[in-house]
Amino acid sequence: MIKGIIFDLDGVLVFTDQYHYQAWKKLANRLGIYFDEKINHRLRGVSRRESLEILLENYHGAPFGEKEKAEMMEEKNRTYRELLKNMKRSDIPQSVRDTLVQLKNLGYLLAVGSSSKNAGTILEQTGLLPYFDYISDGNGLRHSKPHPEVFLKAAEGLGLPPGECAVVEDAQSGICAAKAAGMKTILMKGGNCSESVDLKIQRLEELVSVIYSSSSALVTGAFCK
Repeated sequence: MIKGIIFDLDGVLVFTDQYHYQAWKKLANRLGIYFDEKINHRLRGVSRRESLEILLENYHGAPFGEKEKAEMMEEKNRTYRELLKNMKRSDIPQSVRDTLVQLKNLGYLLAVGSSSKNAGTILEQTGLLPYFDYISDGNGLRHSKPHPEVFLKAAEGLGLPPGECAVVEDAQSGICAAKAAGMKTILMKGGNCSESVDLKIQRLEELVSVIYSSSSALVTGAFCK
């Protein structure tokens, strides 16, 4: 029986790709590195450090030291946090809020499982924070997705065993992390994933009817595709 639902943040509940892109693009321009939206797409679901290494693949100068890389990541994050100030409650469709309320009314415990260290800021900016029983984010994590740590921490925060949790994701690294954690997987439409999953949904608002009516299917894996 699924008792807890863990949501990835970006691409599932909110959409901040444009802000990430603008922040990385600003850094790349300063360094004279080619960076476009196709490269930016590779950064989805991975840590800030891994994202920087992908960006630096197109840098052909002398290698950067660890201190310089740390400063670059902080520079990018400062830009990103400034851009996040543009986010507001109206950026989140009412249907998303209604879905979260309905799931809670049905008795599900809800958590966010995100590699982002800015998850708390985003949830506060958009007014989503009160809907969740636990937030597992990049602060304090030793490993990023596809390592299962972020989801295992979320399950622990909910007081549930991993097998009683389902994860809603839009990225392959997140699906792999959920599988490694021993959790059921739900993929949002538009997600970049070649892995098999337990369930697919077109829109987040489908989740209430689908997961409630298909709880036995999630247990048996009957919805794998």
